[in-house]
Amino acid sequence: MSIAFTFPGQGSQSVGMGKDLADAFPQARAVFDEVDDALGQKLSDIIWNGPEEQLTLTANAQPALMAVSMAVIRALESGGYNLGERVSFVAGHSLGEYSALAAAGSMSIADTARLLRVRGNAMQAAVPAGEGAMAALIGLERADVEAICLESATADSVCQIANDNGGGQLVISGSKAAVEKAIGIASDKGAKRALLLPVSAPFHSQLMQPAAEAMQAALADVDMRAPVVPLIANVLARPVRDPSEIVKLLVQQVTGQVRWQETVTWFASNGVTEVYELGAGKVLTGLARRIDRSISGKAINTPQDVETLINS
Repeated sequence: MSIAFTFPGQGSQSVGMGKDLADAFPQARAVFDEVDDALGQKLSDIIWNGPEEQLTLTANAQPALMAVSMAVIRALESGGYNLGERVSFVAGHSLGEYSALAAAGSMSIADTARLLRVRGNAMQAAVPAGEGAMAALIGLERADVEAICLESATADSVCQIANDNGGGQLVISGSKAAVEKAIGIASDKGAKRALLLPVSAPFHSQLMQPAAEAMQAALADVDMRAPVVPLIANVLARPVRDPSEIVKLLVQQVTGQVRWQETVTWFASNGVTEVYELGAGKVLTGLARRIDRSISGKAINTPQDVETLINS
């Protein structure tokens, strides 16, 4: 039996997340205090009390989701759960990769919060509002979606796969006109669903290159250490531990693809039998079940979940 910890990405946020953990575990509350101090902002007040439109802002949602994931980690540690001894691998979906690295000891919580604030602001600023888009295409093979992206893109417009989430769900990203064209082609080719996503920028596309450059500069100032267990990197879907390679991959991730289906498949092929999702929501838990039924798992985000995992 082998365990992997996964960490959710943007879209899993909700007002009130992590409050029960902070109330139950002083170590969890300390995480929110540390994030507040690092950002010079009472982000915890927005996390717990809203308003939702403030929490949903990319620059807030990214460090907020990391804070909740790390609150779970610190709560587990308070009960004697040692990640380095009990977990074989970590992985995170997009911003969740930063949470995974913080959980595995590669970065401090404060550094991770500051990086995610830079990342959120840079991703939002990379493309003028209304010029980019993302869409979910459901029910098509990956090769079909790759062909649709090629057909939709032009010399002046970008269209590429941003996330391969598994279970027949692929997300495309790029120039608004190209993405809208791809939706039409996908519908004609028999997609079960093809719809624009309510996001504020074309994440994980080449249009994010200015944000990638911002992250390269920000990461240069951070002490990146080797994680205590390997990270399965988004853009490679294979394990990495070398700090310099991790930094390069975090930069590439801004414009590159989140290869989540391949990540879960890699887990299954390398002895992982249990995948726990630490933090807000349960999106990754559902994806894992669709990708490989041999893997069991559970979302860990309440005090009861924490106690159950400590005693497992």
